Amino acid sequence: MQCDQRLIAFYLPQYHPIPENDEWWGKGFTEWRNVVHAKPRFPWHYQPHYPSELGYYDLRVPETREAQADLARAHGVYGFCYYHYWFSGKRLLNRPFDEVLEFGKPAFPFCLCWANENWTRAWDGAANEILIGQDFSEEDQRNHVRWLMRAFADERYIRIDGKPLFLVYRANRIPQPSVTTSLWRDEARKAGLGELYLCKVESFPEEHGDPMIQGFDAAVEFAPDITCLPPTITEEVKPWSFRKFRYVKQIHSVRNVFPYAGLIERMLAKPDPAYRRFPCVMPSWDNTARRQTDAVVFKDACPESYGNWLKQVLLRERTQQDSKGVVFINAWNEWAEGNHLEPCERWGRGYLEATRLALQGSANTPDGNVGRMQY
Repeated sequence: MQCDQRLIAFYLPQYHPIPENDEWWGKGFTEWRNVVHAKPRFPWHYQPHYPSELGYYDLRVPETREAQADLARAHGVYGFCYYHYWFSGKRLLNRPFDEVLEFGKPAFPFCLCWANENWTRAWDGAANEILIGQDFSEEDQRNHVRWLMRAFADERYIRIDGKPLFLVYRANRIPQPSVTTSLWRDEARKAGLGELYLCKVESFPEEHGDPMIQGFDAAVEFAPDITCLPPTITEEVKPWSFRKFRYVKQIHSVRNVFPYAGLIERMLAKPDPAYRRFPCVMPSWDNTARRQTDAVVFKDACPESYGNWLKQVLLRERTQQDSKGVVFINAWNEWAEGNHLEPCERWGRGYLEATRLALQGSANTPDGNVGRMQY
């Protein structure tokens, strides 16, 4: 599918065992273990999320990576934004991307997002019980950008205005981020790579704000934006009784359940910032597989609502002055967050088809004809 707008999907390279996860979580651990053990906690609750045509894949298998790229390309996704884990020169979950880089396959555009949080025994990035932590020293960041330059030089690497695009998930975790971004830019120039296009992700409330103050070119919206949460739903999410459904004995309800349509409405209602911010949408969200009763769930997510949201965002982006035509999707394969474009048993290719149709609808709608949509 040819389109002047570029959809970039966040990509989790987690689905293969590594020695560190074997030590911390048990032999052979991948996130599939969390996914298959998830349980529904109230009558309408869609859990667990079972993959369909791609199955419980192992990302060490090149045919799996090719199949992912083929599916994405066929439905209008321009490229993947791989999460990149760097800890003082040590990289984790790096094998899938290393092989993409080394072997030149799949022939599919990509960029990187540095997930620069500590790894802990909690799944929420909290600072307690650190398994492996970050070092933000000048020497380490110089080594970091020097490693990154091999990826930046790849012909498949996604560029904006001819500059390699690099994201940072938690910019405020970096001491003096403007010093670090300046260092990265200097190193890239010295290496003959030219200029970089650096973005901070508005992942948490403290990450919102003008990115240029910290030396970034732009921000990337993150969905769900927790500053835009609608009121919680309570009446429809009471836990099932033991007498009626015996297999859910001792299972308690999720505390944080929100309407998907309410989130869309509030995110679309955000005022345009004074700085450049690339928009982001999400197919769904339900991280019960990771967080159990502390999970966040968005009720009534479905391909049709997601497709309408994406179409409206694409139309708005087209009308922006000096638009770069870039929209992010969270995510391609965050299965333990119930957040995936990849086909599942419930919806099949529904979210992928909705993506394709949103792109077609945006391309066929006259500029400026952005009406109110139903979710």
